[in-house]
Amino acid sequence: MKTTVKLLFIAALLVMTACNNPNQQVEANIAMYTTVWDEVINEGNLDLINDTNFDPEITLISSPENVVGIDAFKDYYSNFTTGFSDPDFSIVSIFGQGDKLVKHWKFKGTHSGNFFGIPATGKSVDVEGTTLVVMKNGRIAQEQDFMDNLAFMAQLGIDPLLNAGNVAAVSGLYANFGTGDIPAVLAAMDPNIVWNEAEGNALADGNPYIGPDAVLKDVFERVIGGFPDFTLNDIVLHNMENDKVLATLRYKGTMKTTGKKLNAQAAHLWTLKDGKIIGFQQYADTKQLHDVGTK
Repeated sequence: MKTTVKLLFIAALLVMTACNNPNQQVEANIAMYTTVWDEVINEGNLDLINDTNFDPEITLISSPENVVGIDAFKDYYSNFTTGFSDPDFSIVSIFGQGDKLVKHWKFKGTHSGNFFGIPATGKSVDVEGTTLVVMKNGRIAQEQDFMDNLAFMAQLGIDPLLNAGNVAAVSGLYANFGTGDIPAVLAAMDPNIVWNEAEGNALADGNPYIGPDAVLKDVFERVIGGFPDFTLNDIVLHNMENDKVLATLRYKGTMKTTGKKLNAQAAHLWTLKDGKIIGFQQYADTKQLHDVGTK
């Protein structure tokens, strides 16, 4: 009887050891990880970004701020599935230790759609990089990508080093707007700036607004009057060709007349000449802008 009990104990111990074998766990993590990302990117199956495969607090270490949570993570990667046709994502090599993985990957595709606010260029990209991954209980919990962003932007026809002063000028404008220094915002504009609001936006009724005074009176004052707590958030600047800067961002605020909350995606295309802003074109989620103003 004692021998039987002893054998059962040893068998159970062996099973537990096999289940907890670090190498087996790493292999399981790698198998799950490679399958999920192959289907997400190559097949466009964004629904696999769920709490079965990803920790609810999945975090992408990024700048200027991290992407946290399944919904935000899914929204982030939707830019790749809608921005590129004929995607070809492959993992060159992957290895791990404990709950950490390191992968070397390659990505090819044709920029045929909107990619983080960058309109389609029709250009092909062929880039590679490395990702540090943290797993948690068999699910993906954290990622951090490293790649040659200069080469990537160059393949899209965007020189991030070109006209860096333009980016600085637009960045300064946003900073001044954020602190309420409207005179400094207007000072960044050319006297004959041509300002256009997105079609479908209520503020587009005066398009185009010519000159800083018109922008102040017919745009800024109306925005602040309608949304006393209006802010610009998650601003990311992209240096473009031909003295243009593209900003992707979000509008947040509370509509004064309805009390409804605004959290809308937007993009701003700025055109500059000799350091002054001569043109502005807004692109925005005009349906949400309309809905928050409807009782």
